[in-house]
Amino acid sequence: MNTVSIEGWRKPPGADKPVPIEILQFHISDECHLQLEQAEEKLQQTDEGEIFVDVDRDTLDLETSADCGDLKDCRLRVYLGPLDQRGQFHLVGYRVSDHSLVYSNAVMVDQLG
Repeated sequence: MNTVSIEGWRKPPGADKPVPIEILQFHISDECHLQLEQAEEKLQQTDEGEIFVDVDRDTLDLETSADCGDLKDCRLRVYLGPLDQRGQFHLVGYRVSDHSLVYSNAVMVDQLG
């Protein structure tokens, strides 16, 4: 299992720009890591721009900062970097309190190794 600690962003409904939030911490299970690798391979072989991978909230063990709060509907968005065509992903979800879009900075799939 891989632990990811990364900064994130929150974009309230109707806002023009996101605002930074403090650290999001979550765990990527071995099974989820395999799904991320498979999504990367599929993106490299097709014209799809992104793939969403559902996460198991029990194994995700998500911890959010006080300026973020609880999240719901969490998924991992996988896409290819424009220059190197390598898989990247970030956590995407919605803040329970006001339904703001919340997302983490990107992580390279192969950095989970």
